[in-house]
Amino acid sequence: MRNIDLSFLLESYSKIKEKELFGKWIILKDILPLFEKLHVSISKELIGKSEQGKSIYKLKFGNGKKRILIWSQMHGNESTGTKAVFDFLNFIRIYFKHDIVQSVVNNCTIEIIPMLNPDGAIAYTRVNSNNIDLNRDAVDQKACESKILRGVLDDFNPKFCFNLHDQRTIFGVEGTKNPATISFLAPSEEITRKVTRGRIETMNVIVAMNNILQQIIPNHVGRYTDEFYPTATGDNFQKLGHNTILIEAGHYPNDYNREETRKYNYISLLQGIYHIAITSDFSTYKPYFNIPNNEKTFFDIIHRNGNNNDIGFLYVDEINDNRLTSRLKKEKEGDLKSYFGHYEIVFEH
Repeated sequence: MRNIDLSFLLESYSKIKEKELFGKWIILKDILPLFEKLHVSISKELIGKSEQGKSIYKLKFGNGKKRILIWSQMHGNESTGTKAVFDFLNFIRIYFKHDIVQSVVNNCTIEIIPMLNPDGAIAYTRVNSNNIDLNRDAVDQKACESKILRGVLDDFNPKFCFNLHDQRTIFGVEGTKNPATISFLAPSEEITRKVTRGRIETMNVIVAMNNILQQIIPNHVGRYTDEFYPTATGDNFQKLGHNTILIEAGHYPNDYNREETRKYNYISLLQGIYHIAITSDFSTYKPYFNIPNNEKTFFDIIHRNGNNNDIGFLYVDEINDNRLTSRLKKEKEGDLKSYFGHYEIVFEH
């Protein structure tokens, strides 16, 4: 497996980071102006409307046989992947003549839906405007947004998919005291979690992404549970033969705006796509199982009171007066010695 040169990735990031996108509340009007500066080889297409009539777009570029589909913000309040996508698109534009980009565009054809759930994005909710979780609507397809995604999948017939999400601040990396900044999953195809050829190929790409992240954020990468969810998007797309790589963007210390995390999300995405572009043998997969599990081991704040009377708090994000605000909510009280806080306050007795 060949990693992209790490020093080049880190040095170039300040040039390609999309500075018009910042923070966690990213909505349709934030990304529309960014379409105007895409590389000339990238086409834009209106592929449908949300339940509330907001536009859903698809971008397309590349001339290769390996087809890759990417989508972000199927949960409206999970926007780190969207920021990473536009960082990636800036990399394509600024470094178009670079060997990395040329390998991608010559070997791959890529379609991207940068915001699948614009109604959920503006309301800052997981669900769409009809209270449907698009990530649990792959079978019934009650939501028009689910139908749009499935239509693109069927028409494009990708070999690989990248399903971009955010995970909560509660997740840590098993066996460490670190938050899970990036987590991966090769979804199961059925209840026994059999390691099929498709899952092997999916795991192979994840191994390549993990290899580069371990050089930057060692022991901050987790592996999501591969429990089979019969109605989930990734599980069903994997079952249909479209190798689906789930990237979950999580917490990095002192990074509640997820600006550091977006960099690692972008690096993962670029490395994964480049690996697909240059690889013919996707059979190496066993190191995937060496990635530690995600564990629910964190609170945002813990008050250490002693005498088994600790208090754990989590932030609740809400839109108030057209601004994203966060408030603390008491989540658990008692003996929290087995938990960590992103911030801890110790009260002396």
